[in-house]
Amino acid sequence: MGIPSELRDLWVHRRDSFVIPSPAEERKIANAKRCTQEGVRAGFKNASIACVASAVPTLVAVRVVPWAKANLNYTAQALIISAASIAAYFITADKTILECARRNSQLENALRHQGS
Repeated sequence: MGIPSELRDLWVHRRDSFVIPSPAEERKIANAKRCTQEGVRAGFKNASIACVASAVPTLVAVRVVPWAKANLNYTAQALIISAASIAAYFITADKTILECARRNSQLENALRHQGS
């Protein structure tokens, strides 16, 4: 008794097959993917810049400044550099994704009002 295993497996793996997405929904999904990729690209670029911008003064300070030479071991240096890179990545990615979403929203509103 119950659902045959073949049907159950088909239903479990293809749950969304009962719902047909609209073209507008597919466009929204494509825009979301494009915004995410744009955010990742911009975040990586700024994280790379922040890595260099924080690595150079950190490594110079460890060799020149007596306090830094005594207190900043390799782990501390890596944490300083990576914290700057991570912060730059997430801040830039977030701003880029929000900007892209706002742009898409304004475009959809303009298209909706133009069609009326």
